[in-house]
Amino acid sequence: MERHVLESLLAGDDEASVIALATLRSGATYWVADRAQPAGQHAGVFKRRLQRMRMHGLEPLGLERAVQLIREHGQPVRTGFIDAADRTWTTLLFLAEDGSALVACAGWPLPLVRKPPL
Repeated sequence: MERHVLESLLAGDDEASVIALATLRSGATYWVADRAQPAGQHAGVFKRRLQRMRMHGLEPLGLERAVQLIREHGQPVRTGFIDAADRTWTTLLFLAEDGSALVACAGWPLPLVRKPPL
């Protein structure tokens, strides 16, 4: 997927989409899957990841809503990632099967593992 196409899909006003677009425009690398996978499969996997992140004191931006939107979408979705050039933020994308629309996105700061305070 070309960068300008992905930028046009990130036109939403939710916080995760706004950050994803700004990150992409600032020189981030990105990747979008060529094939779609069942929405239910992704929703289950990322619901469990959300639970694990929360157990470790992390609250990913928009992931709970993304899981809900994927379930409601009910059709296969393509995944993608946007990684900030400075490696401090990553965004997870869920696109319609044909790549024509953004279903949901979520993001979180890197590194994902928090070190316990000394």
